[in-house]
Amino acid sequence: MTPMMNMYDTIRANLHFNKFAVGELLFVEYKCPIEEETAGVWTPMDYFVHVLSGRKTWRTTDGTWIAEKGQTLFFKKGAAILYQDFKDDFCVLVFFVSDGFIRDVVREVSGQLSARQTGAVLRQGAILVNGDVTLTAYFQSMLTYFTGTAKPAETLLRLKLKELIVSILLGGNNPELAAYFQSLLKSGAPPLAQIMEANFCYNLALEDFAKLSHRSLSTFKREFRKYYNQSPGKWLLQKRLEYSALLLKNPAVNVSQVALDCGFEDLSHFSRVFKDKFGVSPAHYRKGC
Repeated sequence: MTPMMNMYDTIRANLHFNKFAVGELLFVEYKCPIEEETAGVWTPMDYFVHVLSGRKTWRTTDGTWIAEKGQTLFFKKGAAILYQDFKDDFCVLVFFVSDGFIRDVVREVSGQLSARQTGAVLRQGAILVNGDVTLTAYFQSMLTYFTGTAKPAETLLRLKLKELIVSILLGGNNPELAAYFQSLLKSGAPPLAQIMEANFCYNLALEDFAKLSHRSLSTFKREFRKYYNQSPGKWLLQKRLEYSALLLKNPAVNVSQVALDCGFEDLSHFSRVFKDKFGVSPAHYRKGC
């Protein structure tokens, strides 16, 4: 399995994307250049996706989301497998937003929030944004910045992103997403266990997990060992093997696909470490299920 692409860094560094960067914030008109049927991506930033045309599927450890024309989704920081649909050109607006920016907006409007405007904080990696007239007009206005010849002022772009977050916080149509925004006030760096449980099955390096959790590599390793009482490498191996044993119970998925879905780089390595743990090969384990 090839290493997963850091979507945020790749887009930010690529001169061919139609984009605006304002500090950590990144606004992109994204016309998908990926020719493969599937692609693995991850990002240390939360991001909005508004589909202008086409269709694409995001699959994470906790769900599958199909993004179609006119829809808006919010994806939390983490990894996903993207599935292409080649029937129509896929074009989206993508806005990457930092936790700090969201916190600042929530603090500013906290006095206007009421309990009815928020729901339970969902652990899912993505949330479908319920649209309304205000959000439709918002994305239409944002599209004009990408079709114009002059770059909009950074202050204006910050205000536009703030407008989107405030609309969700106060609009009442997206209580789960509003609850997630407010939950960021209660924490600094993302919870380590939450990041690991949501992304353990992806082929990410320890440096990537550290970035996902907004920690330096040394801090990540230290806090990980304190929480799990073992090294990240050992924990990841055991977690992936346990997950692979669960997937092998489904006869419709072949052993090679199970290995890929559990973050193993090659089948021979997967078979060897699986046998070391369970005493039999993946194929024999499946026969015994």
